[in-house]
Amino acid sequence: MAQSDRGRIELFYDFFGEDNVANTAETRLLGPFIVGGQGNAETDAGVPTIAGMVSGAGRITTTNEDNHCTMVGTNTGFSASLMGPIVLEARVQLDNLDTKEVFFGLSDIDPNTLNLEGTLIHGASTTITLTASDICGFLLSSELTDDEDWHMVYNGGSTTGETDSTAIDADDDAVAAEWQVLRLEIDTNGTARWYIDGVLKQTKTGAVSTTTVMGVCLGVEAKGAAIENLDVDYLLVQASRDWTA
Repeated sequence: MAQSDRGRIELFYDFFGEDNVANTAETRLLGPFIVGGQGNAETDAGVPTIAGMVSGAGRITTTNEDNHCTMVGTNTGFSASLMGPIVLEARVQLDNLDTKEVFFGLSDIDPNTLNLEGTLIHGASTTITLTASDICGFLLSSELTDDEDWHMVYNGGSTTGETDSTAIDADDDAVAAEWQVLRLEIDTNGTARWYIDGVLKQTKTGAVSTTTVMGVCLGVEAKGAAIENLDVDYLLVQASRDWTA
C-alpha cells in the first residue's frame, strides 16, 4: 500500500477557549474528540470551560442521576497490532472524591451509549467487575475499599483480567483539587504500561487484545443523586497509522 511520512496519528485537545461543549445533544464533537455517554443529552451535563484557568481546562460534568456518565473520547478505531505503540495521556483533577467513578483508557464500547457500571467497568469493595470484553486503563471508584487510589485495569488480552482491586492498586492517591498526569502505553503485542506523574506503576504482558478495535474514553459517572465533575487540562492520543487499510 502507498505510504507517506505521515506515519503517526495524533489527536490532541487543550480545552483552551470557549468552544467546549454545553448541553444540547446526545453526541457532539470537541476538537478531534467526541463528547458522549448515556447521560450526556441531559441539560446539566457537558464539558464547559473552567473560567479563570490560565492555560485552559474543561470540566466533564454528569447529570444528577445515579449511573449517568459523560465522556470525552473517540469512536472505536484503534488496533494494538496494527497501530501500536498507542499512547493515551491526560492531565486531570477531581473537585472531590465522593460518589463517582472515573475511567481513562481504551474499550470496545460504543461511546454513544456508554455508561461505566452498565457497559464498561465497576468497582465495589475489593472487586472489579469487567463488563466490557476488551478494556485497558485507569479506574478510580468511590465504591472500592481503596476509594482514593487509581487502579490499573485490563481485560481481553492473553492475560486474564484481574478482578481483585488490591492486586492492581497503583498505591497512588488522587487528591481533591490536585492535578495528576495519567499515561497509558500499549505495544503491538498487547503489553500495556501505566504511568502516573511520569512514574511507571505497572507493566502487564498480554493485557490488551491484538485483534479487537477499541476507542478512547475519559469519563466520569455519578454514583448517587449529585452532579459529579472531572477536570481535564489536556487529552492526547498517539498511534501508528495502519498502512494496510
